[in-house]
Amino acid sequence: MRHVLPALLLPLSLSLLAAPLAAQDVAPLTIEQVMADPDWIGPPVERAWWSWDGRHVQYELKRPGSLIRDTYTQAVGGGAAAERVGDAERGGLDAPNPQIDARGQRMVFVRNGDVFLRDLRSGALTQLTRSNDTEAQPRFARDGGVIWRNGNDWYRWSPQAGVAQAAVLRAEKDPAATPKADALREQQLRTLETLSRDRAQREAARQQDAAWRKADGSRAPAPIYLGADVAIADSAMSPDGRWVVVVTQAKGADEGQEGKMPMYVTESGYEEFQSVRTRVGRNDPVPQSLWLVDVAAGTVRPLAYDVLPGIAEDPMAALRKAAGKEPQKDNRPVRVESESASAIVWSEDGRQVAVQLHAIDNKDRWIASVDLADARLQPRHRLTDPAWINWNNNEFGWLPDGSLWLLSEQSGYSHLYTVQGGGKPRQRTSGRWEVSSPVPTADGGAFFFLCNRANPADYEICRLDLGSDAVTEVTALDGVERFALSPDDRRLLVAHSSAYVPTQLSVLDAAGGTPVALTDTRTPAFKAREWIQPEIVQVPSRHGAGQVWGKYYGPKVMEPGKRYPIVMFVHGAGYLQNVHHRYPTYFREQMFHNLLVQRGYIVLDLDYRASEGYGRDWRTAIYRNMGHPELEDYLDGLDWLVETRQGDRDRAGIYGGSYGGFMTFMALFRKPGVFKAGAALRPVVDWTQYNHDYTASILNTPELDPQAYRTSSPIEYAAGLQDHLLIAHGMIDDNVFFRDSVVLTQKLIELHKDNWEIAPYPLERHGFTRADSWLDEYKRVLKLFENNLK
Repeated sequence: MRHVLPALLLPLSLSLLAAPLAAQDVAPLTIEQVMADPDWIGPPVERAWWSWDGRHVQYELKRPGSLIRDTYTQAVGGGAAAERVGDAERGGLDAPNPQIDARGQRMVFVRNGDVFLRDLRSGALTQLTRSNDTEAQPRFARDGGVIWRNGNDWYRWSPQAGVAQAAVLRAEKDPAATPKADALREQQLRTLETLSRDRAQREAARQQDAAWRKADGSRAPAPIYLGADVAIADSAMSPDGRWVVVVTQAKGADEGQEGKMPMYVTESGYEEFQSVRTRVGRNDPVPQSLWLVDVAAGTVRPLAYDVLPGIAEDPMAALRKAAGKEPQKDNRPVRVESESASAIVWSEDGRQVAVQLHAIDNKDRWIASVDLADARLQPRHRLTDPAWINWNNNEFGWLPDGSLWLLSEQSGYSHLYTVQGGGKPRQRTSGRWEVSSPVPTADGGAFFFLCNRANPADYEICRLDLGSDAVTEVTALDGVERFALSPDDRRLLVAHSSAYVPTQLSVLDAAGGTPVALTDTRTPAFKAREWIQPEIVQVPSRHGAGQVWGKYYGPKVMEPGKRYPIVMFVHGAGYLQNVHHRYPTYFREQMFHNLLVQRGYIVLDLDYRASEGYGRDWRTAIYRNMGHPELEDYLDGLDWLVETRQGDRDRAGIYGGSYGGFMTFMALFRKPGVFKAGAALRPVVDWTQYNHDYTASILNTPELDPQAYRTSSPIEYAAGLQDHLLIAHGMIDDNVFFRDSVVLTQKLIELHKDNWEIAPYPLERHGFTRADSWLDEYKRVLKLFENNLK
């Protein structure tokens, strides 16, 4: 049976009218309420997808007080309450990211690790696999069947033959391969006729079996051996089942020494140790190779990288020379990878395939197609950057007319390009804004994507008409997070949010119009509060950065002549934007900022240089210089608060987590006396201790660029501390190791520093998960500011 979702999931328009409590009846905000389990807010909509008929959507919600995610279904017309899918009905669910055939009549998807086929005309569901393995990469075959991957092997299904192996890849030595030359073996075979005859008979039997297998359509394909010295990292089969592009890397390659993280509070009662990542520069990522496999012929041919433009250039030559290292002699090592999508993409007709390759130094990204006849890469696009290639916005694929599409930052902002044949890329969008998450329509005539054209904080869905290059905004929701086209491309399922509304769902026509709100999962208690809407502001830079976008929190009415204590918040990094109209990643901190304003503070949160959403130059401003441009932005923000918002320069504090903790150190250590108090949460102390992929992109490696690490690591500036400092860190943090804070503790002891404290959390990792820990941490942060800024 289906269970009706409680009334908190009434359609958005009805729910907002039904809130029974007036804001003035609600008690003042407390730190206990702010840091309570987020269940009191209401669950955000998590994964969401269209049902096969396009008349319903399905989505997941966290169950209150539990780790369980239930699935709900709701009609897209609005008005009707959502229904929880019963246990016995879960086998009929669809799933996110289905593949739809060229005629729009069937879709294939993976649910719970198994492959399912849905007829979009009748709704009939066919389960193609049922196992405890995890199937992946399902797509339609040229013959109307379905192909998918299981581990290193490929399978195909057809109505006539059912499920059969399509390609078997083995990282082993080919048992039929000719052995290496050996004089002793040859002498034995020459002098002993019995041995020679036995070998000839075995070879004849092998050849006969191979011929029978090739001629007999009922036989599974023979294994394809790639060698015992490699490990298979990825593969992708063509829709006609003939070709497989395979990615390999050296088997057992040295990936550097792992760390051992102690865990003191354990169920066993004993200390336990977890293996954690290697540090930056403790061996580069393992290079990868590409191979083209002809399944029918059983042949394997390498795809050489020599044709990639710039592959032999060394962008690190000057650093290498300065460090006294040998110059690069060969092609740069490469990996075949993409952060946001598959790195190998076949066209629907199976005649073309493209791969994305990244230089391990992350200064170049190539997209190349493959000449299948000659087993040769054909460069289609090169993106090069003297700093580093973005982790995001690297999607690419094929259009029905055979042209390649891709995202590139080559103009300074992420935009959409198409490439026809061997021609040059044609830019299809432009401007000082970014394209992300592009989805082409089935007919190839248009794209939908996320855009922030109006201003960096405003995310909408845009549509590009490829015939005219006209871009139109389809939504006016301000805080769009993601979307999915309906199976017939006629409607959009939109996940969106706002400052105090976690992710919700709406549906609208693909051509635009008024959206139909489907959900509002907030609780009445949360909605009853009158929250401070953050003011999106632009802070003028005195350091050549133009305008720094920020969120300002302050009282509705400022007292004339009063100077307000200041708190500045620094968001985490990786690649993140926090100044936008969406529900923030830092929703607890946003509520904390409300509490601070209630207690008489003003608060500013900035998208400092290196934040997401502002283009390539903003992103790479910290290259080899982390913590310096960002601090300039916060000093400008402090000036702006003093000059325009009655801020008290002599009572300013700063705090943040992860990169925000790192920046708190840089502010207190490098500009003593400016911020009277700072809270560094889960902070980076020394960049030589962080991971390779992130850190080596921005600072290169400690071996090649030691000065960049000295310039950018707070421990080098610890002697400057004179103000009040709180350090808070989870002891089992496997992202920024607790060791960072321990080492800084020793440094501060050696420096005889006063006015600092450290709060360790034995059961917390990088992102705290327990309300008790959040409360303890933020009570300390609040006390720090109250004692030193009031």
